[in-house]
Amino acid sequence: MYGIVNKALEEMVCTRFGQPTWDKILRKAGLADEFFLSNEGYPDEITYRLVGASCEVTQLEAAPLLEDFGRHWVLETGRRSYGGLLEAGGSNLTEFLLNLPNFHARVNLIYPELKPPEFFSEALAPQKIQLKYYSHRPGLAHFVIGLLDGLGILFSTPVNVEQTKVRQSQDDFDQFIVWW
Repeated sequence: MYGIVNKALEEMVCTRFGQPTWDKILRKAGLADEFFLSNEGYPDEITYRLVGASCEVTQLEAAPLLEDFGRHWVLETGRRSYGGLLEAGGSNLTEFLLNLPNFHARVNLIYPELKPPEFFSEALAPQKIQLKYYSHRPGLAHFVIGLLDGLGILFSTPVNVEQTKVRQSQDDFDQFIVWW
């Protein structure tokens, strides 16, 4: 993953728990001397270690931590780093979610080494969308739930998210129903 992900986690933890907590997380993850550069690629294992250490140090379960991180990613990192791309994705939540499959193609222009997930969206009703999430990175469904919640907040459209299918293998996908 790119360093921007690790930096965003750091920002979220520091905002919520303070810099000393982040320093403990770095030590727990064996990364006490690490400084992350946003545009630099890092092994996924480092991010997983940071999330695991964050759970241990903050005593949060992984699901709520990842959901908080997803919301933070949209509302803070996304607005700051991808504002124009977020705006180009649609003028409302429905448009954005239906255009979501194209979002990472545009992000790839910024981060050419990115190995992004894939989203496939389908309108089920005027205010209900099915979203399939494919990723080579396991265990991030709750991050996606947080992203979707954050998008709802961004578009002033509070959402409900239900995970209707859990990924079972590398080639499989997680599926969500989003309605508002």
